[in-house]
Amino acid sequence: MNVSGLVWGATLVALTAVLLVDLLIIGRRPHEPSVRESSLWVAFYVALALFFGAGLWLTAGASVAGQFYTGWLTEYSLSVDNLFVFMIIMARFAVPRQYQQKVLLIGIVLALVMRGAFIAAGAALISQFSWVFYIFGAFLIYTAINLARQGESAEEDFQENVLIRWSRRALPISRGYDGAALTVRQNGRRMFTPMLIVMIAIGTTDLIFALDSIPAIFGITHEPYLVFTANVFALMGLRQLYFLLGGLLERLIFLSYGLAVVLGFIGVKLILEALADNKLSFLNGGEPIGWAPHIPIWLSLLVILVTLTVATIASLVKSSRDRRRELAGVGPREPSGQ
Repeated sequence: MNVSGLVWGATLVALTAVLLVDLLIIGRRPHEPSVRESSLWVAFYVALALFFGAGLWLTAGASVAGQFYTGWLTEYSLSVDNLFVFMIIMARFAVPRQYQQKVLLIGIVLALVMRGAFIAAGAALISQFSWVFYIFGAFLIYTAINLARQGESAEEDFQENVLIRWSRRALPISRGYDGAALTVRQNGRRMFTPMLIVMIAIGTTDLIFALDSIPAIFGITHEPYLVFTANVFALMGLRQLYFLLGGLLERLIFLSYGLAVVLGFIGVKLILEALADNKLSFLNGGEPIGWAPHIPIWLSLLVILVTLTVATIASLVKSSRDRRRELAGVGPREPSGQ
């Protein structure tokens, strides 16, 4: 796929314009969006991604469009999992609901910047060293195993990292929030509000998630343009999705297991592709081994769709069953993810 500088430039300008509209909306009227408002925005962003994929289909073919759709779906599902952690951070630091939009949007912008840097670095490494796929694949399998062991994120599982703890000790932090401001003047002294700590928590969380998501998308397509656009479209509308799903996030108790299967599958796919490229001739007396099955993009898309659908349905069924038992007085509701 040969993407000209003009296409790259037009894409960046268009996507930046959409983000600026989001910034202007929040800057003009910080508020907690209604279900209707959130639904319309999420539908708009999903339709935008679908139309973009259709445009790729018409201009570059079905294979390229399939890679975009598969990558976008994978990144979107990983982004939904990110919302669990964002929700925990918001609760942990008691961020007022009307200011959570700003926190989420800044988190999304940080995620875009970090993922852009990782995409550029990953593309450069892959173009020079094909064995990087082995590292990416092993990392995804390792991540999948850890995700399956840990299950759903819970508030007590959130541990403040070194940077957050250092910020608490070293910086003058005020006792309460001052709207969405990062600084406030108290008793003639300029101090940071707890909002800065929240931003640091969100930013470092974005960094960790980028380490998972970028190898995952490179397991689906090697095209930097598709990797970048799939990530951007997956992150767009994430703040509205946060408010739209609301309590539903707590009911998706098996989503982490579904994502573990997806990441494990992509990790195996990456290693198989590396075997197909390198053939590991050094293990066979200099002769190429020559065996490595190719997993077509349609099969990858099918596996991801089926896995996420099953995980979602199973989560909702179990959550509904637990709620009925709780209302009937059969016993206390089981902890999520147990």
